[in-house]
Amino acid sequence: MNKQEYHAIIEAPEMRDYGVYLQCDKLLTCQKPLAEMANADELQFQIVHQVEELWMKLMAYTLVEVLEFIEQQNVHRIVTLMGRVNQIMRMMTAQLDLLETMSPKEYQQIRLQLGNGSGQESPGFKLLLRMPPDLWRAFKAAYLDGRNQTVADIYDGNYSHDDSYVVAETLVEFDEQFQKFRAHHVYLIHRSIGLGSKSLKGRPVDLLQAGARHRFFPELWDIRSEMTDAWGSQYGVVRDKIS
Repeated sequence: MNKQEYHAIIEAPEMRDYGVYLQCDKLLTCQKPLAEMANADELQFQIVHQVEELWMKLMAYTLVEVLEFIEQQNVHRIVTLMGRVNQIMRMMTAQLDLLETMSPKEYQQIRLQLGNGSGQESPGFKLLLRMPPDLWRAFKAAYLDGRNQTVADIYDGNYSHDDSYVVAETLVEFDEQFQKFRAHHVYLIHRSIGLGSKSLKGRPVDLLQAGARHRFFPELWDIRSEMTDAWGSQYGVVRDKIS
């Protein structure tokens, strides 16, 4: 078969039950027609970002379930579902590596197809940014105020590695994986268009770095520094050598 014949099969494969169930006829037409691609890398660019939207849809759906289980203090379901969310975050971060197979020039050719679009407009990303405050409020009501304890109690004063601690750590893991994704994205931008450039909306791209330093649950991060400072004052900042 020649190139055109292969392209025809790629865009309109034979449909049987499996393909019908997954609605592949719709799924495989969500990308630009192959003949209209700006270059051979545009299909990859579209698919990677479309897949990310699907993963973020699943994460948001799962986090809604997590909110209910936090209210119920059902730690087993929380741990299982947050494990799923955090695994998705790791996969999303890893798949960004695909985009680094494009040269800066090829990336620019594709970028011209975006109009004034920006990744900051991602509907899935924007929704996920709205959810952590609700997760924190649910955790605080169920595991802090509801049990008459503080973050310091969970991590230090009354530490027992109990379900309060385990749930808190699932939130920390989500926070960490999300910020790693943002940081990895910054490096991708650095490699493809440079951090000194401006976005398609005219804003400096290096503003993305501020987002990568953001924390969803600062109380769960700050307690670690507070504990370390307290231990340092207790045992002495400068200690005797062990050798």
